[in-house]
Amino acid sequence: MKIVVTGGTGKAGRWAISHLRDTGKDVLNVDWKHDGSAHGQCLVTDLTDPGQAFEALAGADAVVHLAAIPAPEIRPVAETFRINMISTYNVFAAAEAHGLQRVVYASSETVLGLPFDEPPAFAPIDETHPPRPESSYSLAKLAGETLADQFARRTGVPYVGLRISNIMEPDDYRAFPSYQDDATLRKWNLWGYVDARDVAAACELGLEAAVSGHEVAIIAADDTCMTRDSADLMAEVFPNVPLTRNLRGRETLLAIDHAKEILGYEPRWRWQDALA
Repeated sequence: MKIVVTGGTGKAGRWAISHLRDTGKDVLNVDWKHDGSAHGQCLVTDLTDPGQAFEALAGADAVVHLAAIPAPEIRPVAETFRINMISTYNVFAAAEAHGLQRVVYASSETVLGLPFDEPPAFAPIDETHPPRPESSYSLAKLAGETLADQFARRTGVPYVGLRISNIMEPDDYRAFPSYQDDATLRKWNLWGYVDARDVAAACELGLEAAVSGHEVAIIAADDTCMTRDSADLMAEVFPNVPLTRNLRGRETLLAIDHAKEILGYEPRWRWQDALA
């Protein structure tokens, strides 16, 4: 199975490519920046150019589309939207033109209303929460989900959108103890995070799960970045937000039930284990 991973030089992409290759898949990294790998394993490509996107996906069975300006406030707002929106369209159109069997792509937790200066409608937040993009970055991610809806409808090819939480590599966990004295420091995404290795596993599951049409799932750790119970955090910082269920201990407030149901997603990595 030949897989194209776009954005494979980036934070999530590096782990996704390593994981997919470890499972025996033939993986090509398509990115604007070379990853230093051997000849033939990385193709330097501008995905905002439809011709380059078309050529990059030739011969692939599936694509994992992770390429994007990775966050707001890195590039000018209009440029962030332009690059992320056009590259996503070009990848989806190239996948259709080449008859790829599966498209997995990175959406984002930001479509849900981050940084939650306006409190969420409910918690734990899930895929039924009304989208509230607060930046050109999150607006492009939401528009990408709409593109996926229509490509999946038109082609009959399964599309899997991963609403990925704040990605952490093992070294990033050293900062987590500094959050504990002030619950407001990480309220912007309901104290969520996800290990890059779990993101990589979610990409594989997105390629292989028995899904049809277009599915979107939140991908997060099963706990928060705090040592306090989640109910206590909500009571202090978001006291007027209704809870949809009794919270158990430090459970994530970015619900991953849907990812578990449709993908078989089970996050393995927790920050406290890493620090221990």
